Amino acid sequence: MSREPVIAITPIGVVRSPVHERADAPRQAFDGAPEAILEINCSLLPALHRVVRGTELIVVTWLHEADRSILQTHPMDDERIPLTGVFATRSPDRPNPIGLHRVTVTDVNPPSRIHVDAIEAIDGTPILDLKIAMGKAPDA
Repeated sequence: MSREPVIAITPIGVVRSPVHERADAPRQAFDGAPEAILEINCSLLPALHRVVRGTELIVVTWLHEADRSILQTHPMDDERIPLTGVFATRSPDRPNPIGLHRVTVTDVNPPSRIHVDAIEAIDGTPILDLKIAMGKAPDA
Protein backbone atom coordinates (compact mmCIF):
# COMPACT_ATOMS: atom_id res chain seq x y z
CA MET A 1 0.00 0.00 0.00
CA SER A 2 1.45 3.37 -1.02
CA ARG A 3 1.66 6.24 1.42
CA GLU A 4 0.26 9.65 0.62
CA PRO A 5 3.00 12.23 0.11
CA VAL A 6 3.61 14.79 2.81
CA ILE A 7 3.16 18.28 1.41
CA ALA A 8 4.93 21.23 3.00
CA ILE A 9 4.14 24.70 1.69
CA THR A 10 5.75 27.91 2.88
CA PRO A 11 3.90 31.13 2.09
CA ILE A 12 5.81 33.55 -0.14
CA GLY A 13 4.07 36.60 1.26
CA VAL A 14 0.84 38.08 2.53
CA VAL A 15 -2.07 40.12 1.17
CA ARG A 16 -2.47 43.61 2.66
CA SER A 17 -6.08 44.66 2.17
CA PRO A 18 -8.40 47.24 3.69
CA VAL A 19 -10.82 44.33 4.28
CA HIS A 20 -10.08 42.83 7.70
CA GLU A 21 -13.13 40.64 8.38
CA ARG A 22 -14.22 37.66 6.32
CA ALA A 23 -17.86 38.75 6.60
CA ASP A 24 -16.95 42.03 4.85
CA ALA A 25 -15.09 40.41 1.95
CA PRO A 26 -16.78 40.35 -1.44
CA ARG A 27 -17.39 36.88 -2.89
CA GLN A 28 -15.70 37.70 -6.19
CA ALA A 29 -13.34 40.43 -7.37
CA PHE A 30 -16.10 41.90 -9.57
CA ASP A 31 -18.37 42.25 -6.51
CA GLY A 32 -16.55 45.38 -5.34
CA ALA A 33 -13.26 43.95 -4.09
CA PRO A 34 -10.73 46.64 -3.18
CA GLU A 35 -7.23 47.21 -4.45
CA ALA A 36 -4.59 45.56 -2.28
CA ILE A 37 -0.87 45.09 -1.85
CA LEU A 38 0.95 41.79 -2.16
CA GLU A 39 3.88 41.85 0.26
CA ILE A 40 6.38 39.29 -1.01
CA ASN A 41 9.22 37.97 1.15
CA CYS A 42 12.40 39.91 0.34
CA SER A 43 14.35 36.66 -0.03
CA LEU A 44 12.29 36.03 -3.19
CA LEU A 45 13.09 39.32 -4.96
CA PRO A 46 14.71 37.60 -7.99
CA ALA A 47 11.39 35.82 -8.62
CA LEU A 48 9.68 39.20 -9.12
CA HIS A 49 11.97 40.13 -12.03
CA ARG A 50 9.84 41.43 -14.94
CA VAL A 51 6.64 41.72 -12.88
CA VAL A 52 5.63 45.24 -13.89
CA ARG A 53 2.59 47.50 -14.06
CA GLY A 54 0.02 45.87 -16.32
CA THR A 55 1.18 42.29 -15.68
CA GLU A 56 -1.76 39.95 -15.17
CA LEU A 57 -1.16 37.40 -12.44
CA ILE A 58 -2.90 34.52 -10.77
CA VAL A 59 -2.41 34.91 -7.02
CA VAL A 60 -2.61 31.56 -5.23
CA THR A 61 -3.63 32.02 -1.60
CA TRP A 62 -4.36 29.91 1.47
CA LEU A 63 -7.82 30.88 2.72
CA HIS A 64 -6.75 30.62 6.33
CA GLU A 65 -10.15 31.33 7.89
CA ALA A 66 -11.98 28.65 5.87
CA ASP A 67 -13.95 25.80 7.43
CA ARG A 68 -12.14 22.72 6.11
CA SER A 69 -14.93 20.35 7.21
CA ILE A 70 -17.48 21.70 4.69
CA LEU A 71 -18.14 19.39 1.72
CA GLN A 72 -21.40 20.86 0.38
CA THR A 73 -22.78 24.37 0.27
CA HIS A 74 -25.53 26.48 -1.21
CA PRO A 75 -23.65 28.51 -3.86
CA MET A 76 -23.51 32.23 -3.01
CA ASP A 77 -25.22 31.31 0.31
CA ASP A 78 -28.49 31.25 -1.63
CA GLU A 79 -30.63 28.51 -0.10
CA ARG A 80 -32.83 28.51 -3.23
CA ILE A 81 -29.86 26.89 -4.99
CA PRO A 82 -29.59 23.18 -4.13
CA LEU A 83 -26.73 21.94 -2.00
CA THR A 84 -23.69 21.54 -4.22
CA GLY A 85 -20.38 19.78 -3.64
CA VAL A 86 -17.67 22.35 -2.89
CA PHE A 87 -15.55 21.06 -5.78
CA ALA A 88 -18.27 22.43 -8.10
CA THR A 89 -18.18 25.88 -6.46
CA ARG A 90 -15.80 28.71 -5.61
CA SER A 91 -16.62 28.49 -1.91
CA PRO A 92 -13.69 29.31 0.37
CA ASP A 93 -14.88 26.58 2.75
CA ARG A 94 -13.42 23.30 1.47
CA PRO A 95 -10.96 20.56 2.48
CA ASN A 96 -7.94 22.41 1.05
CA PRO A 97 -8.89 26.10 0.98
CA ILE A 98 -6.73 27.33 -1.88
CA GLY A 99 -7.81 30.62 -3.44
CA LEU A 100 -7.15 31.61 -7.05
CA HIS A 101 -7.34 35.32 -7.83
CA ARG A 102 -6.75 36.88 -11.24
CA VAL A 103 -5.33 40.37 -10.75
CA THR A 104 -3.61 43.12 -12.70
CA VAL A 105 -0.50 44.77 -11.28
CA THR A 106 -1.17 48.50 -10.88
CA ASP A 107 2.20 49.46 -9.39
CA VAL A 108 5.41 47.95 -8.06
CA ASN A 109 7.09 49.47 -5.00
CA PRO A 110 10.57 48.10 -4.47
CA PRO A 111 11.69 46.02 -2.97
CA SER A 112 8.73 43.67 -2.72
CA ARG A 113 5.32 45.40 -2.64
CA ILE A 114 3.09 44.64 -5.60
CA HIS A 115 -0.06 46.78 -5.87
CA VAL A 116 -2.94 45.01 -7.57
CA ASP A 117 -6.47 45.82 -8.62
CA ALA A 118 -9.48 44.09 -7.10
CA ILE A 119 -8.75 40.99 -5.01
CA GLU A 120 -11.30 39.28 -2.76
CA ALA A 121 -8.88 38.33 0.02
CA ILE A 122 -8.82 39.67 3.54
CA ASP A 123 -5.85 41.36 5.17
CA GLY A 124 -3.26 38.81 6.28
CA THR A 125 -4.20 36.11 3.77
CA PRO A 126 -1.08 34.02 3.08
CA ILE A 127 0.15 34.00 -0.52
CA LEU A 128 1.37 30.60 -1.72
CA ASP A 129 2.47 31.51 -5.24
CA LEU A 130 2.19 33.95 -8.13
CA LYS A 131 1.79 32.77 -11.71
CA ILE A 132 1.48 34.69 -14.95
CA ALA A 133 -2.15 34.69 -16.16
CA MET A 134 -2.69 33.06 -19.51
CA GLY A 135 -5.32 34.04 -22.04
CA LYS A 136 -7.91 31.61 -23.33
CA ALA A 137 -6.43 28.76 -25.34
CA PRO A 138 -7.20 29.00 -29.05
CA ASP A 139 -9.85 26.65 -30.42
CA ALA A 140 -8.39 23.60 -32.11
